[in-house]
Amino acid sequence: MADELLVTPSLVIAGTELRERFSRSSGPGGQGVNTTDSRVELSFDVAASPSIPDHLRPRILARLSSRLVDGVLTIAASEFRSQLANRNAARERLVTVLRAASAPPPPKRRPTKPSRGAKERRLEAKHQRSEVKRNRRTKSDD
Repeated sequence: MADELLVTPSLVIAGTELRERFSRSSGPGGQGVNTTDSRVELSFDVAASPSIPDHLRPRILARLSSRLVDGVLTIAASEFRSQLANRNAARERLVTVLRAASAPPPPKRRPTKPSRGAKERRLEAKHQRSEVKRNRRTKSDD
């Protein structure tokens, strides 16, 4: 259905869960900017949405905690002159934000130590650098 947003295969948001508000936009548009409600504010209730699987909800809420107001994510789009283009931009941005927030965490880094060869190369480079500096000195510096 065209009114659904596919975020991931396990996360599809129904269009009925999205709330859109329109207002006057700043920026380009000439005289029409004062009469056209082309700015779009798209709101999605992350905390109460039935579309978000239970295993993803805590991860999304934690990652978006700084952007949520009472569990609701709001995205504004006003970069285009037409309302339809701004609606599409806001929906694309919502999908991008939710896809990033629902991504699994990266694998933990396994700490490693430098190899013996790497240590020897580092010390050899230090020794060569000190030789260069030592050769620059005049006899009065010693």
